[in-house]
Amino acid sequence: MGKTWIVTDVGTCEPLNAEIDLAALPNPYRLYHFLSDLDAILLAESDDRRRLEQICPRVRHLLDEAPWLTLQYNQPHAKRGWSVTKLYEEPGYPLTIQMVAWAGGEKSTIHNHATWGVVALCDGQEENTFWQRTGDDAKHPDAIATIGDCTLEPGDIISFLPAAIHRVEALGETPTISFNLYGITDYPSRFKFDHEAKTAQKF
Repeated sequence: MGKTWIVTDVGTCEPLNAEIDLAALPNPYRLYHFLSDLDAILLAESDDRRRLEQICPRVRHLLDEAPWLTLQYNQPHAKRGWSVTKLYEEPGYPLTIQMVAWAGGEKSTIHNHATWGVVALCDGQEENTFWQRTGDDAKHPDAIATIGDCTLEPGDIISFLPAAIHRVEALGETPTISFNLYGITDYPSRFKFDHEAKTAQKF
């Protein structure tokens, strides 16, 4: 079994206590079971960390029980270097559930998600670098500084609180494939950051 992490609002990466009684879940555990559990958790629990403690083990169990999900992705786009494949959508459904593929060597922008998130690595090797806002003067309110990193292997799960800032890099030459789940994005609070220019733009 892989490791489970949480990245806090200030960029620290910590082990997440994410254990539940799997025997209490339906067997087999299908995507619609997971979606129903997700709705119930979000309705009953308002604290994002406690939500993630319940969601992460269900993500792991879902991927163990429904391996077909890990095959539902498109190869990285030749020019962009990445691809996104939605696994579930319907009008008005507020959450994002997708498979993401990054070409080897590609990096994302430095960004936050402005919502909680879960990323389960299915294949490849991925490095996450974490940043923290340091804007300690009026001239550069969006300055950030590196605070740490974490390399994910297949089977690892990393979760994020809404203000967590990170950058993803696909290590090696083969694509990384991940299952990504995000809550409702607060778009006015979502940014991509330029570390050198000490600026942030809406993302």
